[in-house]
Amino acid sequence: MPQVTVPLPPLDWLRSFEAAARLSNFTAAAAELGLTQAAVSQHIRSLEERLRQPLFVRLARGVELTPEGAAYLPHLQSAFAVIASSTRDLFEPKTIQSVTIRSPISFAVLMIAPLLQDMAKHLPFVQLQIETIHTPADYGERSGGLDIRFGTGSFPGRQADRLTREALTPMAAPGLAKMPNWTELPRLTVVGAREMWGEWFAVARMKPAIGPTHKFDSFVAALEAAKHGAGMVLGSRPLADAALRDGSLVTLSGFALSSGAGHYLTAPSGTHLSPAEEAVRQWFATVFGTPISR
Repeated sequence: MPQVTVPLPPLDWLRSFEAAARLSNFTAAAAELGLTQAAVSQHIRSLEERLRQPLFVRLARGVELTPEGAAYLPHLQSAFAVIASSTRDLFEPKTIQSVTIRSPISFAVLMIAPLLQDMAKHLPFVQLQIETIHTPADYGERSGGLDIRFGTGSFPGRQADRLTREALTPMAAPGLAKMPNWTELPRLTVVGAREMWGEWFAVARMKPAIGPTHKFDSFVAALEAAKHGAGMVLGSRPLADAALRDGSLVTLSGFALSSGAGHYLTAPSGTHLSPAEEAVRQWFATVFGTPISR
């Protein structure tokens, strides 16, 4: 026996049915929908004829759903909710939402700033507030929100999405790279745990020359000094990649030391981010081509 397919009823019939079922009254449904009571009654009669099932029991005052009508109602309401949500998400203007990110100043300047135009195009409803930090202690006690942190991925109380993998190689301005012994150039260093010159020379099995050293409290400052010919910097890639691409710096050695560390976008473990924060998190994952944690 061939299967009988019921054609999809018109949307206005379904809207009249949903309103009348929810309000248990044709007149109230008509008022809500801006229709006449006769129009709602006709829509429902047509729907019942299409479905070949009675959907309401007509009473002296109001109506009651039949078992078939009661079974049909939640499916329609779910479908209408999906349509409404999709319409809002796709077509309603989004209000501007502020997202704060704390980040090492070098990552903020060298990686985030050049990408803000792309972010504005893909997340026009996000207003980013970047707070720069110089040392881990600068993160303070704040437990919420998004942070960019440098390390190996273990940050107590925070889930972490890797963004970069660091590789270190000596760099200098093109004019200084012509020196016969580049190891004699002044060394531009970053104070604290980020001072890696000794480890680089040891792993590269090279003996460093003794020369002047200039110290900076951030990698971005040391990088700028190197661009101006102040000496050689142990370039952290990919932070220094833009300088290599535009030719303001060149590598002095073909050896790159992988530190095993990198930058991570972190968020509090076990908490829900705001929709705007989650959108920014997804954007970072797309831009940096890294999977996000769940």
